[in-house]
Amino acid sequence: IVVPVIIIVICLAFGVETKKAITAGLNAGIGLVGFGWVINSFAPVIVPAINAFVQSTGLDLPVVDLGWQAVSVIAYATRAGMVFLVFGLLFQILLYVTKFTNVFFPGDLWNNYSYMFWGSMVYVISNNMWLAIACMFLQVLYNVIFVEMLSKRWSTYYGYPNCVIPALHIAPGTPFAVAGNWILNKLGANKVRWSPESLRKNLGFIGEPIFLGLILGFLIGILGHLKDLGTLAAWGNILTIALSTSAIMAIFPRVANIFSSAFMPLTEAARKRTAKNVKQGDEIYIGINDATGYGEPATLISGILLIPIMLLLCVVLPGNKVLLLADLIAIGYIIQPFVAVTNGNIFKTIILAAIWFSIGLYVCTATAPMFTQVYSQFISEPLAEGIMVTSGMIANKPIAGGLIFMPIVKWGWTAVGVLTAVYIPLYITWKKNKKKVHQFMEDQAALDVTSK
Repeated sequence: IVVPVIIIVICLAFGVETKKAITAGLNAGIGLVGFGWVINSFAPVIVPAINAFVQSTGLDLPVVDLGWQAVSVIAYATRAGMVFLVFGLLFQILLYVTKFTNVFFPGDLWNNYSYMFWGSMVYVISNNMWLAIACMFLQVLYNVIFVEMLSKRWSTYYGYPNCVIPALHIAPGTPFAVAGNWILNKLGANKVRWSPESLRKNLGFIGEPIFLGLILGFLIGILGHLKDLGTLAAWGNILTIALSTSAIMAIFPRVANIFSSAFMPLTEAARKRTAKNVKQGDEIYIGINDATGYGEPATLISGILLIPIMLLLCVVLPGNKVLLLADLIAIGYIIQPFVAVTNGNIFKTIILAAIWFSIGLYVCTATAPMFTQVYSQFISEPLAEGIMVTSGMIANKPIAGGLIFMPIVKWGWTAVGVLTAVYIPLYITWKKNKKKVHQFMEDQAALDVTSK
C-alpha cells in the first residue's frame, strides 16, 4: 500500500499529470501484488524439497535461515526501526535535495527495513538509540556510493531508464562485482558466454528459460526425494516442482512488465529535468523495488542455479554454521549487481555471487547469536534449545554487517568516528572519479557483448 502512494506523490512532485501519476501508482501496486502471489506460491513448493534434502543428508548446521521475514519482524518491532522510518526517510530526501546524491532513494521506501534491521540490532544490544541512529545513517551514506556506482549499469542492462535498485542488501555488492568482473575478464572468463541468448542458440528449445526452469526444478525435486524415489507420490511432487519452476520463468517477467510501466512517467519526467543539466553523469535516478529485475532471464536462471551451489557451500566451507533455507528463493533479488556488471553473463555471475555469498555466510555465523537474542524477544513461541537463527540473504552483508555494524557493536562511538573519517575522503574520491568508473564498467560489460 505504501509503495503505490509514494510513487504517486513522487510523480506529482516531478510534474507528472494527475491521471498518469495515479495510473503509475496503481500499476506499481498491481505489480507488487503479482510479485507476492508468484513468490508466495513458489516458495511452499520448493522450500519443503530443500528441507527434505537437508534431513535426508543429515546436515548439522545449527544456524537456521528464516528468510527476510525474520528481519522485518525485528525492523518493525523496535523503537529504533520506527525512528528510522521517519527520520531516515527525511535524511534520504535531504541528501537528494542538497544534491549530495543524484539518486532519489525513497522511491523504494519498503526496503528501508534493511537499515532498520541493523539499527534495531544495535539498539537492542546496546540500549543506545543515538548509536543505533548513527549506524543506520552511516549505512545510508556508504550506500550512496554503492548505489551511484550501480546506477548507470543497472539502468542500461535491465532497461529501466534513470532507475536503480537502492536497497542496502543489494547495492553494496557492486564494488566486489566490478573488481571481480575485471579479474575474470583478465582470465578470459568473458569468452565463456553463458547468456539466455547463447543458451537458446547452442541448446535449441532446451535453452529457453521455461525449459531450463523445468530441468532445474526437476533436479531440485530429485534432491528433495533421495530417500523415496521409488514412490509415485515422490515423482508427482518432483514434476510439480519442475513445472512450478518453469512457470515462474514464464510468469515473473510478465508481472515485471506491469510493475515497470509504473516508472515510465517518472523516468520521462526525470529525463526532462536531466536535459537541463549538460554535465554528463548528473542524471537523476529513481530508486525502485528490487523485484523489477528478478524476472529478467539471466537473473532468474542464475538465481536458481545458485540454490544447489549455495547449499553445497554451506556444507563444505570450514567454520560456517549457517544452513541456507528460506532465503534461497531470494537469491534472484540479491545478485542483480553481478548480473548487470557482467552484462548478463551467467557463468561469471555464478562465480562472483558464490564468492560474495560465501563471505556473507561467515558474517551470518558471527552475527547469529545477536540475531537470535534480538529475534527471540519479538516472537510468541520460543526457539528450540540450541537453535540459532539468521536471514541468509539480508544478514549476510560483508560491508553493511561486517564492516559497519560489527565494529559499532564492539567499539561504539569510536567505530562511528573512524567510519566517518574513512567515509569523507572516500566520498570525495568517488565524486571525482564517478564518470571514469562508469565508463570502465561499460567498457568491461562490452567485452561480453563482443565475445557472443
